[in-house]
Amino acid sequence: MRGAIWTVVAAAWLIVSATPSHARGPYGSISVGNWKGGAYTNDQSGAFTHCAAGSSYQSGIYFMVSIGANGSWRLGFSHESWRLTPGEAFPLALTFDGQPAFNVYGMPIGAQLVSVELPVNSALVNQFRKARQMTAFAQGQLFQFNLNQTAQLLPALLNCVMSVKKNGVAKAGEFAVTAKPAAAPPQAASAAPPKQGKSGTQTGTGFVVSSNGHVVTNHHVIDGCGEITGNLSGEAPVKLRLVSADETNDLALLQAPSPFKDVASIRQNAIQVGNGVVAIGFPYHGLLTSDFTVTTGIVSSLSGIVNDTRFLQISAAVQPGNSGGPLFDLTGAVVGVVAAKLDAVKVARATGTIPENINFAIKTGALRDFLDNSAVAYRTAEWRDEMKKETAEIAKNARGYTLLITCTVNEQSASAKRPGN
Repeated sequence: MRGAIWTVVAAAWLIVSATPSHARGPYGSISVGNWKGGAYTNDQSGAFTHCAAGSSYQSGIYFMVSIGANGSWRLGFSHESWRLTPGEAFPLALTFDGQPAFNVYGMPIGAQLVSVELPVNSALVNQFRKARQMTAFAQGQLFQFNLNQTAQLLPALLNCVMSVKKNGVAKAGEFAVTAKPAAAPPQAASAAPPKQGKSGTQTGTGFVVSSNGHVVTNHHVIDGCGEITGNLSGEAPVKLRLVSADETNDLALLQAPSPFKDVASIRQNAIQVGNGVVAIGFPYHGLLTSDFTVTTGIVSSLSGIVNDTRFLQISAAVQPGNSGGPLFDLTGAVVGVVAAKLDAVKVARATGTIPENINFAIKTGALRDFLDNSAVAYRTAEWRDEMKKETAEIAKNARGYTLLITCTVNEQSASAKRPGN
């Protein structure tokens, strides 16, 4: 069935990507993981037009990548339930690994197929080449695509174009590019088989930021994870999917299959040094209480280590498992994402003194930029002194949108975790 879908899609795609004729192909083969495709020609003239490959996603979308004989790049998206109007272009935002979005236009070719032309040698193409995650936002809908295999797919497409232009479709073969194994050094003894990575679980904290079930946590909380789940205190866990991630700012966006009842509000105006804060999370889950814990403190500084202005320094105590949790002001609005604590052992070795109450949270400026780039509509709040609440009330309200994040992880693939997790 997938082969039939791809043939129809490739034929329709060529209508706008090359000539007013139909495509013929594939010639040769591109087979990289779930990506399948090859070379295509103009059905009437027989001239080579492009190389393309496509893959089905769990959302039901068939995602395609094409490189034309003239070096042009195109993406294509198809879904059998879509009812589009051919020729009526619409704006579309593409985001790669949580970086700033690229605004492009999608052109419906048929009722179920959209083509997106990428500028040659552009920053967009460069981002696509190296990205691991892509999100596409259009007409109020957000779609996520795992791009882990594009590191092998794109060289295969380029090899297909160059090979067919040089040798013709008659000599088309397998276009996948495989790295040659390194030769063994002289007198090398046989090596022991590599050790298998150990599977386990890791936990952190997250909080709901939209009425569509979006959840924010730290990137290092879900780095290297397979299945990710989240649950409110006392409730059953739900499976979360990764929507986008920003490793640089240590943020990740997850989404539940259905919305939560309550949503956090994010403070718009900046917090000040000396303002009180409340940190809520799930530290040492399994060793301490299964419920979340609440700690209080103040904003000690408006910058982190080495004057890193992305972070707040706070005195509220945090422990492994607090990572990704909300940091509140005294009105109950989120003013940061708990991220890390200073490594007391390393500092003690370097200075001879043990640091106390030095912890860090990501500022809401970075958080709002991340959510804006991910096309997430979130709630905001302004500071008003008369809106101050008791810590118990803040904790009660947070119970409805603060989640324990749990995921399975392969220890070989996971990077070193930050002190806050």
